[in-house]
Amino acid sequence: MVPFLLVIFAVCIAGKAVAQKKTAWVTGRVVGENEQPLDNVSVVILGRLKGSVTSDSGTFRLRVPADKAFAIVFSFTGYKSEQRNFLLNENEEEHVVIRLERGTRELEPVVITDQRQRREAGLVVINPKNAINIPSPTGGIESLIKVFVGSNNELTSQYSVRGGNYDENLIYVNDFEVFRPYLVRSGQQEGLSFINPELARNVSFYNGGFQAKYGDKMSSVLDIQYKKPRQFGGSVYVGLLEQGLHLEGITKNNKFSYLIGVRNRSNRNLLKSQETQGNYVPSSADLQALLTYQINAKNTIELLGNISQTKFTLIPEYSQLTSSVFSPYFSANLGLDIYFDGREEDRYRTNMLGLSLTQQPKKNLRLKWMLSRFENDEREALDITGAYIFGEREFDKSKSDFGLINNPLGAGLYQTYARNKLNIQVWNASHKGMLDKGRHYLQWGQSVERQTINDKLHEWEYQDSAGYSLPHIPDNLVMNKVLNSKADLEITRLSGYFQDNIIVHDSMGLVLQAGVRYNYNTLNNELLISPRVGFSWKPAHWKRDIIFRGAAGIYNQPPFYRELRRYDGSVNKDLKAQKSWQVAAGFDYNFRSGNRPFRLTTEAYYKNMWDVVPYDIDNVRLRYFGENRAKAYAAGFETRLFGELVKDAESWISLGFMRTRENLKGDTYYDYTIDSLGTIKDSSLKEAGWLRRPSDRFLTFGMFLQDYLSTNKNLKVYLNFLYGSNLPYNIPNSVKYRNALVIEPYIRIDIGFSALLLDSEKSNRRSHSPFRNFENIWATLEVFNLIDRDNTISYMLIKDFSNTVFAMPNRLTPRLLNLKLVARF
Repeated sequence: MVPFLLVIFAVCIAGKAVAQKKTAWVTGRVVGENEQPLDNVSVVILGRLKGSVTSDSGTFRLRVPADKAFAIVFSFTGYKSEQRNFLLNENEEEHVVIRLERGTRELEPVVITDQRQRREAGLVVINPKNAINIPSPTGGIESLIKVFVGSNNELTSQYSVRGGNYDENLIYVNDFEVFRPYLVRSGQQEGLSFINPELARNVSFYNGGFQAKYGDKMSSVLDIQYKKPRQFGGSVYVGLLEQGLHLEGITKNNKFSYLIGVRNRSNRNLLKSQETQGNYVPSSADLQALLTYQINAKNTIELLGNISQTKFTLIPEYSQLTSSVFSPYFSANLGLDIYFDGREEDRYRTNMLGLSLTQQPKKNLRLKWMLSRFENDEREALDITGAYIFGEREFDKSKSDFGLINNPLGAGLYQTYARNKLNIQVWNASHKGMLDKGRHYLQWGQSVERQTINDKLHEWEYQDSAGYSLPHIPDNLVMNKVLNSKADLEITRLSGYFQDNIIVHDSMGLVLQAGVRYNYNTLNNELLISPRVGFSWKPAHWKRDIIFRGAAGIYNQPPFYRELRRYDGSVNKDLKAQKSWQVAAGFDYNFRSGNRPFRLTTEAYYKNMWDVVPYDIDNVRLRYFGENRAKAYAAGFETRLFGELVKDAESWISLGFMRTRENLKGDTYYDYTIDSLGTIKDSSLKEAGWLRRPSDRFLTFGMFLQDYLSTNKNLKVYLNFLYGSNLPYNIPNSVKYRNALVIEPYIRIDIGFSALLLDSEKSNRRSHSPFRNFENIWATLEVFNLIDRDNTISYMLIKDFSNTVFAMPNRLTPRLLNLKLVARF
């Protein structure tokens, strides 16, 4: 009887203790990187064996101790575990949103857990962390892209994809489309890219075959997703070319998060070594912010803002150009000396504000509503006069006239004048939806866009060669080039899409993507329908990890601004959209070599284009014909290798072959036969036929390598190597000589050396150390253009006394050193 009473007493005491124990509640929702809810996630108080799991909608509710510090661990297969610390009052309830990252290694493009990037044709997923490491004068995400698609100018963030130009590329940041300045005519005038790599979380680049959910362009899509902070942190970096700071954090209740970045860039050190000597004053700065507020478990508000301004001032003094290849009649080293007067002042200002509301009413349904305003305000003021002498240059150092032109062949003067203003405002209201139905993943969207363009161009160029104006018309003063126009346009665009990602057969590993989009604009009242389809197939019984993939579809590009302008400055409001059908197919192969992961992708493509608007490239400025007067094609083959050539150091190698041609309507010209007396004997009418497009580059090779000392991983080296075979250069306003000149191959090697000054072991630092809160600090020395190659970007056309035309190459940047210090906290 006594033992029984003791048991009853013990139970009563324990029950009383339990009844008096203070408790609180933690509720919330667990989502993945793309905000999709995760079910069956383990939610356990640290140190205990039992806990809870999330529901189908990713929600959980857990009773926890009050007035006592504790931690909850969230874990799920394939994802990194997340720990949150709490201290709650009695009966208090705290709501949290937990975002789990996939449990991949640093080598994201190689070790793949998300099969999406392997199953979509043309898709390359890039680790944005490498944008900080890649040695390149411009830096940023675009420098990474150039490893895959090639480059012809290290001063610009523009890139050409599969025979297209930069205007054919789409760029999105958190689903908002972003733009760049349009009046920029040379890479040295460019400022910062819109994309801040310190803020980027995911980078998806489609070099063709992209889905119907993306917009109406013909070449590529760059889709950037910014970070979603989970704790306070940031970074600061200081270099000779660029400085920046970024901060991120989240409030204690996990409802409000912020991501802010500030950058400043000056290319003065880069430009002062240019062949044109003078006073360069370039400056560019921007401020970006992403603010997110979690209203509740099903609704999130996001605000993305950007303010950017670039100023460029140039007071040129003189330029000395030299080349040994001008004409088949001369083999000497010919030079051009130019002495300048005047100045150039440019300003480019960009503002963008986007607001979005994301709703998750059900686990399998996601809705997003977006409103954005983008404004581009540009001003160009240019008035420069150049007096030049042209001839053979002396290169014998023993002679008194070393470096001077000792046999003049021509002399003259030219004046360039411009007063250009451009203001573009784009208002956009969009809706996007996603519905997961198991075997079907439905996506749809609708967009209404209002574009207002106010443009005033006034520029001319005067050339005086050997005592008379060019072109020479007796008793008349005729400018070599005149552009004087004004345009005020208001355009409304409607676009939308619907697509379905279908799992056709599980055992066969067959997945199909099918969709269609439409586009209508009030400028020319043209309705465009673009069906697109893609597939991927992973043979189930193959021992090798291979996925075959392909895509086909219609890709149209309605005119925006630059395509509308003819060479004389007039605006063609009846210009139709450029159109194309495209096909691409290839495979993705994962394998291991030397116990390290590698990934090989291969893809062949063909693009057939009509209603094409031809253009010429003047440095980075595109001069369109303003008429749908060509048909064109592009065909090529690309292969890329991703992997760890050395353990834990990601590297890429890319190789591409391509041919792109165009055939212009009305491209006939007279071919003359002239006798020894200069008299025309006969002439015949000829057709130019298929010509190389300005982007026709047969071979492109890119390589980004990382390495470190075998005895010390804190000393690293980064190598960026680019090669591109020759490009055609067109003589402006000439059919006969449209492909008359060739730009020599582009070869560029940049290298960077980094040393870890402070590691992430905070426990080893003293409590009073000023660096106690820093994660790490790196110092980097970069050598741009290691081989000091004189790459050519364009040509200046010069006439001698006999009226013979010579092409003078305009060179890019020589070798340059850069120092950079990066600290993260």
